[in-house]
Amino acid sequence: MRTGPVAGVLAFMGYDIDGPREAGTTRRDVLSVAAVLVAGGAAFTVAGPAPHAAAQSDGGCGLGYDEEFEAALAEADEATPENRALAPEGPRGKFALPLRRGFRVSARYGVRGNWLAGHHTGIDLAVPSGTPVHAVGAGTVVLARWSGAYGKAVTVRLRDGHYAVYAHLSRISVRQGARIGTGDRLGSSGATGRATGPHLHLEIRARRGYGSDVNPVRYLAQRGARLL
Repeated sequence: MRTGPVAGVLAFMGYDIDGPREAGTTRRDVLSVAAVLVAGGAAFTVAGPAPHAAAQSDGGCGLGYDEEFEAALAEADEATPENRALAPEGPRGKFALPLRRGFRVSARYGVRGNWLAGHHTGIDLAVPSGTPVHAVGAGTVVLARWSGAYGKAVTVRLRDGHYAVYAHLSRISVRQGARIGTGDRLGSSGATGRATGPHLHLEIRARRGYGSDVNPVRYLAQRGARLL
């Protein structure tokens, strides 16, 4: 494990310095680190940003089991017709990324923690509030409303039976029951609900219920959309 002034500052800023380098530092963060280290007389070297860096401070969430959201999702899903009217699911490559601008991973999928599931059930992508959020795959919107700790959220039942949850939005652009295509805009990123900063919490569930989550990075990669 790294120690010293650099590690201390990065840890304070929320960086997982012992984890994979999934994203780089931002300009604002670099300047903050530089100011602290120069004041302390420390020598340092700053690397350039990684491909998915975004000029935005970290955003994360403390999402766990939320009774309000789960109850609303179950009721809405049962009331929303199956998407059988949609054409059969296309080639595996017919999926897309939820964001079309740089982002920073502020919380990886599967991180262990004090959640009912025992781990972080989605992936947090830090971007400025108002960043357009797009559908990763075609399906039917089963819930598009305030969703407890998830804040303003959109849940889509995908053609393959999985559910995609897009949480902490600042704005929702679709309605319950709408049939959407891959890449359609669902809303804008934000920090509503239980969030520490603006970001998109993307969660993929194999079934409707909490705890059926799968790795969103792997799920999308298997369908031709490389998130990381």
